[in-house]
Amino acid sequence: MSRRSLTLAISGFATLVAIAVAVLVPVPYVILGPGPTLNTLGTLSPGQPMISITGPKTYPTTGHLNMVTISYQGGPGVNLNIFQALRAWLDPSEAVVPQSELFPPGQTQQQTQTQDTEQMASSQETATAAALTELHIGYQTQVVVMQTVPGMPASTVLEPGDVIVAVDGKPVDGRSSLSTLITARPAGTTLRLTVRRHGTTMGLDVTSKEVGGQPIIGVDVQQQYTFPFTVKITVGDIGGPSAGMMFALGIIDKLTPMNLTGGRFIAGTGEITASGQVLPIGGIQQKMIAARDAGATVFLTPAANCSDTAGAVPAGLAIVKVSTLSQAINDLEAIKAGRGATVPSC
Repeated sequence: MSRRSLTLAISGFATLVAIAVAVLVPVPYVILGPGPTLNTLGTLSPGQPMISITGPKTYPTTGHLNMVTISYQGGPGVNLNIFQALRAWLDPSEAVVPQSELFPPGQTQQQTQTQDTEQMASSQETATAAALTELHIGYQTQVVVMQTVPGMPASTVLEPGDVIVAVDGKPVDGRSSLSTLITARPAGTTLRLTVRRHGTTMGLDVTSKEVGGQPIIGVDVQQQYTFPFTVKITVGDIGGPSAGMMFALGIIDKLTPMNLTGGRFIAGTGEITASGQVLPIGGIQQKMIAARDAGATVFLTPAANCSDTAGAVPAGLAIVKVSTLSQAINDLEAIKAGRGATVPSC
């Protein structure tokens, strides 16, 4: 074989090896794309409304208040090669992000799905709380211990299922108030916790410890609510917290004669707090595409996500920047009244 032929043969072999490696060796990225959208005012399947309310009077609704989702390819146990990543990178409707953004190191897809399911359930409870807060309908909140951190002060004092009622006599009405009451005193302070355990109220002492410059006791808690009537939200196998604002709007639309949409196709996204704050979410560009493809003409986006929408808003989709649930309602009322030009946009 001539030297030239040998060189070509070696080069061709090397090329084949490189291609095989590119195809077979996975890359640590995930492809995000537009996912399904669901109308919170509609039905998930025949006869099964997404939001059903039992007890109070409800009102007929029109139009759409759609929650939006993203789809993804890749993740732990799923081989995604460089060619797939490059194809998605060139597609304006998709995004390529590090796998670690969706899956923390060591976490499996099943663990992530379980976490997403828990976040969805929590967001539905919080959305109901936000809607009732907006409508000035009373409900009860309690802070329940889920687990304690081994080696931290609370680990020898608190148990899963404990309800933390007060700190130093000051009532605890949410996770944020618990954190505020703990951090209001210097690390090393002995705090008197009023705790309800198995129906019995008791006082327990725990001394805070400084971690990362903050006094903590090392407890993981969850807010739980008792509402005056039943609100059931059904979404199938969709997970995550980002539909909270749209759930809250759907509940309010059903509980009042406002008719928030005025028959329009509204979509949106945003995590919600019980007090009605709208928090940022991920995948905003793919969610806008999903909304427009489904027929939406107005999209409610968290104010903190505005910078992520720059240059990526689909034609025919008006973006409304929202910071609170109250503002979202006011903006929808303005749009319905023909004053859409007055609402804030990104």
